[in-house]
Amino acid sequence: MARITMKFGGTSVGSAEAIAQAVAIVRDFLADGDELAVVVSAMAGVTDRLLESASAAASGDKPGYSAINQMLRKRHQAVIDALVAADDSRAAIEAEVDALLRQHLELCEAVRVLGEATPRITDALVSFGERLSSRVIAAVMQAEGLPVEQFDSNRFIVTDNQFGDADPLWDETEARIVQGLRPRLEAGVTPLITGYFGATPDGTITTLGRGGSDFIAAIIAAYLDSDELVIWTDVDGVMTTDPRLDPRARVLPYVSYQEIGELAFYGAKVLHPKTVQPIVSRDIPLRVRNTFNPSHLGTVVGAKTQPSETVIKAVTGIRDVSMLTVSGRGMLGVPGIAGRTFLASANAGASILMISQSSSEQSFCFTVVDALAQNVKAAVESELQRELQHNDIDSVEVLSDIVIITVVGSGMRGTPGVAGRVFSLLGENRINVLAIAQGSSECSISFIIEQRDLELAVTELHTLALETVENDSVNGLGSPY
Repeated sequence: MARITMKFGGTSVGSAEAIAQAVAIVRDFLADGDELAVVVSAMAGVTDRLLESASAAASGDKPGYSAINQMLRKRHQAVIDALVAADDSRAAIEAEVDALLRQHLELCEAVRVLGEATPRITDALVSFGERLSSRVIAAVMQAEGLPVEQFDSNRFIVTDNQFGDADPLWDETEARIVQGLRPRLEAGVTPLITGYFGATPDGTITTLGRGGSDFIAAIIAAYLDSDELVIWTDVDGVMTTDPRLDPRARVLPYVSYQEIGELAFYGAKVLHPKTVQPIVSRDIPLRVRNTFNPSHLGTVVGAKTQPSETVIKAVTGIRDVSMLTVSGRGMLGVPGIAGRTFLASANAGASILMISQSSSEQSFCFTVVDALAQNVKAAVESELQRELQHNDIDSVEVLSDIVIITVVGSGMRGTPGVAGRVFSLLGENRINVLAIAQGSSECSISFIIEQRDLELAVTELHTLALETVENDSVNGLGSPY
């Protein structure tokens, strides 16, 4: 018997058919004697519609948010009609859904009167997605005779008040999970918990950022002392590259916590970048599996060293980024230019994805998402106004239509010639590299190329990953778990 925390993503609960499949998975695990805690996302697309309802309400568009409310009713009612028998239990869940949808309309009406959807109100609005889906899914499981009890995550996940991207308050969160959730699990109950949102100590709802349901599932897995965390999604696991760019993409049987962190940060959409944070210190393995292909064992993510010949495991790319370059001969030996630049970027609301600097200190470049590039440029120019006026800095330039390519693999550490092979291959295909960055961990190499070269670069570099992954397969090297 194992204690397993599992999370079902939006596509895994996006329809009556998908929810029926998720219920079958839970039933099979329980039949094997496992203890389960289940975290669920909102139905696919619902969070986006809720954000639209907030915008509509702020602009005074009552028909707009009312139509979204009706759409939510139809989607959840369709699941109830398909999977819950017409008896008292159906009437009970329909009443719960109706009450939540009335609250959604009331909150939208308050936003319309206020004329503004503040981050605090927006977090409260988008929480309705998980609150609705979790109650409907719990009703379906209970109708199947499964010992499920529904919980809202704000009972256990305590956060700061950074609405839209809140951070957990770890000690209080651990205490609430240990005291409030673990006893129910040990009593034979299968808790079914909302993802995505928590609450401040005074009970105000917050969200943990898009993809935060993964993060919440990992927190719950850690503090329930789970043997494994399973993320159920719509792909077979973590892949060697985006199959839309190269159909040869293969599922990786095992990746390390460090590797998955690089992959999540640099464009792989399988996991929220923070997911491994709560479980890494407890050595809890994470498995990524496909709800719609449950016979596939997926990808295991863990801390243990894998006996492997794999040097390069995966190739990822980030689109929709811009590179800013700060340059000038007057920068040489002047302390604080980079620090002030990055602080100005942060104040403009931008996260820096990659940094590269020449040893002469006469220029450095960094990347941000396209949508913030001009704001960051203006903020940096304002911060460095004196240096620009004195010609110590020549310019702050923005280059768009670029992509960041990242080659990931812990096997690169201590293996001579990996970077040489990567850049030789790019040169052979006449792909120009605009900037390069490699961390001291040697787990990844990132570089910037023109967007038009994305598909060619990924396809050619993916060949290197396939060669080494194939070596592991032939030699029977897989997960150490």
